[in-house]
Parts: sequence; structure tokens; C-alpha cells
Amino acid sequence: MEESSPKANPRPAGPALRFVAAALIVRAGEVLIGQRRPDQPMASLWEFPGGKIEAGESAQQALARELSEELGISASIGPPVTRIRHNYRHGGAVDLQFFSVHQFTGEIQNQIYQQVKWVRLEDLPEYEFLAADRGLIRDLAAGKLL
Repeated sequence: MEESSPKANPRPAGPALRFVAAALIVRAGEVLIGQRRPDQPMASLWEFPGGKIEAGESAQQALARELSEELGISASIGPPVTRIRHNYRHGGAVDLQFFSVHQFTGEIQNQIYQQVKWVRLEDLPEYEFLAADRGLIRDLAAGKLL
């Protein structure tokens, strides 16, 4: 009797999915954006502050931690604004949860970005954002979400 070996799965694995929480930090009709450093993937593109949700963290907990690490602030995480799932052409995928932040303590200290900027919502389309954020940018600029 011939012993059979397990067959390899003929379907390739899908792109690795990263779960990310991001902040729409708003004050007086402006939102805070950060420009990625030249040494980072997708260099010099703009994004909203935030980062990876670690095992055991809620999206809100992850976002509060990331804002402390990236900007040196203690933020009150507000309600969810939107959720986006995006597959990048290079194979990665991201599940982004965006939350509004209207209150924080501490002075913003740029810890990781090339630069950070307060930008009027209607001016957001003038900046080159990560592909996953572009639909959100159109909606924010049109006054649809905040």
C-alpha cells in the first residue's frame, strides 16, 4: 500500500492584512496630517497619525498608544468615523479604522514624521496621500464626514 503525502494548498495565500487605527485630529476646521519620512515605505506620502493594532488591544487603545508614541499627546479617542479595507498593488492589505479626536492634552511633538501640518479639510486634496486614504480625503474635503 502506497502512503500518500498531504497535498499542498493549490490556492496562494492572500495578502497579509494589517489592522490599523488612525486619528482625524480636528481643531477649528483643520485636521492634523503627517508626511512619511524618505526612509519609510511609500516615502513622503501624507497620512493620518495612527498605527498597527497589537494583539489584545482594542482599536481605541491602539490609537491612544500610537498618538502618545508618535506625537507625545494624550488623546481622548472619539467615535468611529469610517472603516476602509484596501489592497495595495505590491500585495499588502490594510484594514483602517478612523476615529475622530477633538480633545488631547500635551503639545504635539513630531516623533516619527518628516513633518506634521494642520490643514483645512477642503485643502486635503492638494496633498499626496497614501492610496488607502484617498476616498476618505475626497469625503472629508466635501464636508461629508466631520
